Amino acid sequence: MARNYDSRKRTLVTGGAGFVGSHLIDRLLERGNEVLCVDNLFTGARRNIAHLHNHPRLEFLRHDVTFPLYVEVDEIYNLACPASPIHYQHDPVQTTKTSVIGAINMLGLAKRLKVPILQASTSEVYGDPAIHPQEESYWGNVNPIGVRSCYDEGKRCAETLFFDYHRQHGLEVKVARIFNTYGPRMHPNDGRVVSNFVVQALAGQPITIYGNGAQTRSFCYVSDLVDGLMKLMDSPAEVTGPINIGNPVEFTIRELAEEVIRLTGSSSELIEMPLPQDDPKQRQPNITQARAKLGWEPTVPLAQGLPPTIEYFAGLTDRG
Repeated sequence: MARNYDSRKRTLVTGGAGFVGSHLIDRLLERGNEVLCVDNLFTGARRNIAHLHNHPRLEFLRHDVTFPLYVEVDEIYNLACPASPIHYQHDPVQTTKTSVIGAINMLGLAKRLKVPILQASTSEVYGDPAIHPQEESYWGNVNPIGVRSCYDEGKRCAETLFFDYHRQHGLEVKVARIFNTYGPRMHPNDGRVVSNFVVQALAGQPITIYGNGAQTRSFCYVSDLVDGLMKLMDSPAEVTGPINIGNPVEFTIRELAEEVIRLTGSSSELIEMPLPQDDPKQRQPNITQARAKLGWEPTVPLAQGLPPTIEYFAGLTDRG
């Protein structure tokens, strides 16, 4: 007679102590999965999974995916990689290694186990896009030697590896291109626009806008993103992606800053700073494929997602 726990799906989440990874683990545990959280805690944090301490179906392993991993699981979500410019530019060589060697190691594991593997790719593969909105058939406009290219090109190479493993070895792969995501558990010092604005507004500091704030982003609340990732993993084997997962509602950076000031009741003023190198002027996903192949689209508007995000950052401030 089979042991009871054998019937539970065993899921590996690399980068599981990170912002997105920890929310994904919450949902997988709610579903009844056993989860192995792997993270080297470079940008991830134990506090993101502290509420799951002693959970009977969660195991944590501190491990760097640039080294091989030998475990037994039924599916793999590969989320390991610093995802904000401040963090991925801190050690650009290691960032590239995490994307490329990490993908090779996780693909090798999936191949050995004959299990599906999902890659958390990024809208950064489109670079500073020359078409708008961005659809998956667009090859992108990336500077291969710029300061952001460790992340952009690392993720592009990871996608290459995923599709080569699929073609060469028949491996079941899923590639999600994630657009700007926000919500509780974002790193307070990650340099991303939502966390920057909220932290500055709560402290009553001037809110720094790069350029005149006319550049656009499309902000997806983390619960919507996790729903999209899980629907992609659960989709038929022939649905490989890449599939854009993001919110197609577009905001200017200035509009975001004004909304954060309104919701926090802050007296912060807006100040303009020079644009960073290779900063995309427009970013908006075309989610036609996500709607058609996954039955997915975001349901949380910015006005609904910002308050719990602000509450989270205010709680960090209260704890000192």
